[in-house]
This record gives sequence, structure tokens and C-alpha cells, in this order.
Amino acid sequence: MLTCIIRYQIDPTKTEAFRQYARNWGEAIPRNGADLIGYFAPHEGSATQAYGIYNIADLASYERYRARLAADPLGQENYAFAQRERFILREERSFLKLASTPDVPTLGESK
Repeated sequence: MLTCIIRYQIDPTKTEAFRQYARNWGEAIPRNGADLIGYFAPHEGSATQAYGIYNIADLASYERYRARLAADPLGQENYAFAQRERFILREERSFLKLASTPDVPTLGESK
């Protein structure tokens, strides 16, 4: 299982537009094959950092998911919305693997 973390730099004057973008992905992402953990908008601290986080089985599944999402009417509408409103200034994706699970031994333990 991979976790995709999308880090957004957003225009702090357009946070509500980002929230609408996030709500749209909240509907489109799960129906196209990823396990959405959530989208997170600024609340306290930095007004320019936001995140989208979801799980996907592997990179091959990610490629299939991205193709379905690009063909999804709400996905297409949401991409166009972001382009039109220009609230996303920068976007970075990282794929991470969980390194700490309850069944992984810690130093000095054996399982």
C-alpha cells in the first residue's frame, strides 16, 4: 500500500475555492479507485499550505486511477475549476510506504 500526499501552496485569499475543490475530490477520488483519507485546508498557522492524502495499492493502480479520474466528469470539471480560479500556486506529490505498524518489531524485540 502506498500513501500519496499532495502538498499544495494555495493563494491565501482563495481558501474557500480550495475548500470547494477539496469537496469535489471528496466525491470523485473514492469512486475512481483510491482510498481517500482527506483534504486538509488551512486553519491555524500557515494560510498557504494545504494537503490531499489518499492510499492506493501500488503505482500500477495509481496509473489506472489517474486515467479514470481524468475521464470522470467531476474530475474534469474540478481540474478546469482549479485552472480558471488559480487558487493553487504549487503542487507536489510524494508516495510513501508505512514504516510503523503494530506488528513490526522495535529494537530489542523479536517476532
